[in-house]
Formats: sequence, C-alpha cells, structure tokens
Amino acid sequence: MKRIGYFGVLVFLTSQMAFADQVEPEQVERSLSLRANWMTLTRDLMMHPTWAAEGDAFHYKLSVKNGFQFFRDTVERGEPKLAFNHQDIAGALSQTSGEDIDALQLPFDRFRYADNGQSIHFYYAGQSWKCQLNDATCSAMTRQTRPKAFGVVRDLRVDAHNVPHDSPNGRYRAYVEKNNLVVETSAGEPVFKTSDGKSEHFYDPESIQWAPDGSSLVVMKVTPGDARLITRVMTAPEDQLQPRNIVQLYPKPGDAVDKDQPVLVQMAEKEAHVIDNELFGQPYQIDRVEWQEDSSSFTFRYTERGHQLVRLIDVNAETAEPQALVTERSDTFVNQWGTFFQPLHEGNKGAIWLSERDGWAHLYHYNGAGEVVNQITRGEWRVRSVVHVDEERQQIWFSASGMYPEQDPYFEHYYRVNFDGSGLTALTEGNANHQVSFSADMQYYISLRSRTDLPDIAELRRTKDGSLVRELARADISRLTAAGFKPPETFVAKGRDGETDIWGLIVKPQNFDPEKRYPVIENIYAGPHSSFVPKTFWPFGLHSGGDKVIGMQALADLGFIVVQIDGMGTGNRSKAFHDVAWQDLADSGFPDRILWHKAAADKYSWYDIEDGVGIYGASAGGQSTVAGLMFHPEFYTVGVGFAGCYDNRMDKISWNEQWMGYPVGEHYADSSVVEHAELLEGQLLIINGEQDSNVDPASTMQLVDALINADKDFDLLVVPGGGHSVGRSSGPIRYIQRRQFDFFLRHLGQRETPDWNRITSEKSD
Repeated sequence: MKRIGYFGVLVFLTSQMAFADQVEPEQVERSLSLRANWMTLTRDLMMHPTWAAEGDAFHYKLSVKNGFQFFRDTVERGEPKLAFNHQDIAGALSQTSGEDIDALQLPFDRFRYADNGQSIHFYYAGQSWKCQLNDATCSAMTRQTRPKAFGVVRDLRVDAHNVPHDSPNGRYRAYVEKNNLVVETSAGEPVFKTSDGKSEHFYDPESIQWAPDGSSLVVMKVTPGDARLITRVMTAPEDQLQPRNIVQLYPKPGDAVDKDQPVLVQMAEKEAHVIDNELFGQPYQIDRVEWQEDSSSFTFRYTERGHQLVRLIDVNAETAEPQALVTERSDTFVNQWGTFFQPLHEGNKGAIWLSERDGWAHLYHYNGAGEVVNQITRGEWRVRSVVHVDEERQQIWFSASGMYPEQDPYFEHYYRVNFDGSGLTALTEGNANHQVSFSADMQYYISLRSRTDLPDIAELRRTKDGSLVRELARADISRLTAAGFKPPETFVAKGRDGETDIWGLIVKPQNFDPEKRYPVIENIYAGPHSSFVPKTFWPFGLHSGGDKVIGMQALADLGFIVVQIDGMGTGNRSKAFHDVAWQDLADSGFPDRILWHKAAADKYSWYDIEDGVGIYGASAGGQSTVAGLMFHPEFYTVGVGFAGCYDNRMDKISWNEQWMGYPVGEHYADSSVVEHAELLEGQLLIINGEQDSNVDPASTMQLVDALINADKDFDLLVVPGGGHSVGRSSGPIRYIQRRQFDFFLRHLGQRETPDWNRITSEKSD
C-alpha cells in the first residue's frame, strides 16, 4: 500500500468530508420548482367568493385540473357554470399586456362584473383592468384621481380630476377654477365663487361633496405638505440602452403633510364657512367625509399627528359648528390599521365605534350628543372586522378572534349582536378559521372553513339561523398529499412574561428523520399592523411580509427546520400584546421568539439551535433580520434580508409614524440597524430591488455604507429593475431564491453548494 504523510491524510479526509456534505444540483432544483410542481395538485378548493351587488348570484375561484377557473352560481339554482370564457380572456389579456398568460392561470384572484354583466374588472400588474366579454378585449383603466402619496400628500405634478359635481337636486354644479371654488346653476349661471384660493391654499375639486338635498356642500381647502421627491435610477431598462431616472413623491416621517381645512358652503345664503378647527388643529389626516341622509350635518374622521388622538367630528349644516361625537386617546398609539366606525342616520344618530380602551378591540354605541350609550361587545377577545350595521334592526354582524379559549386565538369566527349588547349569536362553528362573505341583502352567506391542516370546506348558509343550504365545495388534496405534502405543525410556548401564549408553525423536510438533528431557520415578519403566521389551509402564494408554507417547505427540504412565529408587538391580540412595538420596532418580539425556539428545542431532540438560528424576512422582516444579527448575535447567526426598511426615518411616513410616533426623536435612531452597524456578527446577505417604490432603496445602501465603514463583511445582491417584492412575486425569482438557499446551505448547513456557473455553462452548450 502506498504510504502518505499527515498532510496527505488531512487533504484526503477534507476532500471526502466536502464530498459527503455536498448538495447536489437536483436537490436545489427540486426546491426551486416545488411551488410550480405542487400548485395545481388541489381540486375543488374555493377562494374569494363574491356576491352580486343585488340578488342571490355569486361567483368564486376554484382549483381544477392544471390550474384554476372562475365559476358563478345562484342560491336557488345550485348549478355552477363558468363565469366567463377563460381562453378568450387569457388571449385578450396576453395581447394587450405582452405577457404569456395561461387560461388556467389567470393572474388575478378576484373580479367584479360591470356594465350589466358585459364586462369584468380586476387588478393586475399594479393597475386596474377591464375586459369586455362579448368581443374579448382588455384594456388598462386610466386612474381618474390625483395620486396622494401614502394617503397624506397630494402629487401636485398631476392635475386633479376637476369635473363638475352636480348637486343631487339638479340645481347646481360645483368645480374649481384657478384654485377657487365655483358654483353655478345647471344652466351655467354664476352663483357663488371664493376669492381666497391660491396655489399655497387651494380648494380641492376632488373633495367636493354635496348634501343629499343639495342645500349645502363641503370642500377641503388645502395647505400642501412637503413635496419630497426621491429619484431611482433604472440601470438596465428593457426598452433602451441608457439608464432612466424614476422620480417618486415619497413623504417620510417628520415631513409636513397636506393640511385639509373643511369649508361649508350654504346655498340659501350663498356663504362659505371655514369650520373652526380647534378640535382638529394638528391633522395627520382628515378622511371619510360623510353627510347625514337628512342633510342636517356631515361627519369626518380626524387623526392627529402622532396617532395618539382620533376624533369623529360632526358639523352642523345650519350653524357650521363642529362637535366631537367620539374622542379616542392612547398613551401609545390608536391603531388605524384595525379601525372601524360608522355614523348612524336614524333616531338620535351617533355612531358605532371600535376601540381598544379596555385592553381589547370592542364595539361601542355613541349617541348624537357624543355620549357612550353602551359598550356593545366585551371580553378578553377582539373584534376583527365589522361586516354590516343594520340600523333598522339595531344589529351588527362582525368577525372576532380569541373568544374560545380552547382554540387558536387567531382563528376568526362570525357573529351577530344587538346594539345594546344582547343577543350575541355565533354564525360559524368548529375549531377552524373562517372566511365569510354575505349576500347584499344579508340573507345568505358563504363560509370557508379551514386550518393549515384542514383543507377548505365551502358552505352556503342562511344568516337568520346559520342553517346549511348546501355544501358548495370540499377541497381534495389527495394528489398534493401523494406528492409529499404534509401540513406544518402548530407549536405554542410562553412569551417573555411567562404567561402569554406565543403561537407559531414548524415546517419539516419531506424526508424528515426524527433521529437526526436539523438546523433551524426562522421566517420573520414582525410588522405591528397585523399577525402573520398562516391560519388557513392554502399553502401557496404569498403571505403579507413573508412566504406561505410552500416557500418554507422548499427551504426545509434542503435539510432545515423552518418556522414562523407571531411574537409580541404584532397585531390581533390584546392591546398590551400590541403595545410592545410602540417606538421600539427593533424589539421585533425577539424575547418571545427566542423563548419559543428554546421551548421547541427542549421538546424535540431534532430541533438543533446549538450553533445558532438562521433568519430571513422582507421589508419590516428585512429590518428584523438584520436586528437579530446585531442585537441578538448569540442566538441568530445567519440572515438574509430582503428590501428592508433598515432605518424608520428613511421609510414611508404612514407605516412608520403609526408605530414610531411623532415627532421623530432619538427612539428612531435606537431602532435603526444602520446606526448600529458596528454590532453586526454572523453572516448576512442583503437583497434589494433597485426600483423599490415601497421602501426607499437608499435605506439599503445606507446600511451597506455603514457596514463598510464599520469594516464588516456581508454579501449584497442588487436586482436591476426589481421592486419591493423582489424575491417574492416579481423579478428573477428563481435566481434570487437560489441565492437565498445557497447562503443558508453554506453558512448554516455547513454544506458545499453546486458550481452554478459551470452548470449553467454546460446547459448552454
């Protein structure tokens, strides 16, 4: 036998070890194609049931062989038929958009009929579309209103939609001319005109609203906010060689917003009254202007800068005097992402209002004097949405979660209750999440019942007693199961207070072996505006802020355990649970997440966190990913951050001021990972689309600059032309996902990844 020295043995063993731990290209390719291969394996899984504006007709999306189709039906008929000719629509949309569209993979989930059923409207590729059904032609619909950046600053580069607003009684029409309000008769004779309108204080034609009887109108006089413009360079446009500049109106935290001042014009007196703004003098936003049906007053919602004070203001149409029907205050934030209110028009009027003042989101009944008549719902559970308010019957239909202690507290159920709080009636049942759609007359509803481990069951029921009319669809996942799908495991552990349950999901590899140990990766999204761990069955597509189960499964199949957790600071639990995020987005629920991981490791021998946990996320999840590596480096050691808002001062005004408050202070810097670049440990891959219109791409480049200045190593992938969802639903998805997979395989899995440059060269040969 030939003798070799120590060095030769070391080289031999190292090469053998590298070979044994090498990932084969086929393994990665299977994960990259998992979603496409599994997407069409379900049958009869209903999505997005939609009722007609009147009558008993409805339509829905249904999984069929090789894809999806839309069907329509009625309560009485019970004979579903195709909602339109899918082949014709696919062909017309392909021709107009330039994209190759499959009739069984139409790129929209919902549509509505228009023009007496002769056309359909839907949203696709960032804009609204209209397709005529008789001649199968499709066209993008032109936006008619002036854009309002993040809802608070009008884009004055775009002309307002200044068409005459006719009064309901047909006597007058109103419009804006040279920044002033003009009212004339229907015959064009001048009746009233303001003279104080200027470019710096203009009357907004799109805000004109007539009283139902035509006796008055309300219009907003606007003091424009800061016109902050950011410029992005499209370095590789598809239609030309040279780069192109893209300019976007993009207000950021601390910027001045448009200040809307309501003005009441009384037609009998031909007088304009500027409404006293003592009750709404520091607006972040004034919205939801609505007249009483008897024209006696109009209401609007006032959100004060800082999101700690919200009022429902009622303005008397005769006296022009405002009063606060409702005043809502919070020491932290009033959650405008989970709000509901509805002015009442009968009796002594008033409003139905959603508040978290007792620690949970509940409904309150106010009278016309601004007094609380009664609290309608109460308990350690929260109202999630209000579907319908029936003033005649004094009843409310709503959804709620957390009412059943034995169930997942995020599962939604639907109920009916009387204004006085009596008669609480459940309309759904079973240990599952429910999605319900009601007919226009509230006589019927379609309920979709599912869990991550329970495929959807769609039922048509009667609202009066919840009785079953018929089962509409029952999902068949036998082919999906045969292909290897297994539902994720729900896991619950105590949070930082030792009492609160923290809920999450565990996704295992398809070839899972309980005798092995698997490194763990967390898919993080900790945005306070909602909760994010999936609760319904559908495992494909996108989830707000991160992958759904199949995206996690694809990564798990490479030899990982992949999890998703809703820590404190996220929504849909108690007010105290939510308040953890207040002025501290760097917290990201990490104390709860780390305890959750440790509890899972204590329970399962295969849950390996000894050498650190991987983490990835997009947008706010990107910020949390980097925060994990910086602020908890003893626990999180490898991260991939997509499109992160790494410094909340650089991101859009609306989301960040809601949770970080106003004015901008040192707490913004405290949560910034850019300001703490010197703390980075572990391995980091940053991925960003250069055309991100949601988070200013400069946020990413400022983090890169700070890391370079701190002499830190990291990987960076900038995708030319990529948007905010790069790596999720746009751009070269396969390439970006493969880079993410490779990064975790090398740095967390300690495995050698394929030589993709060689492989792609061989393929091209």
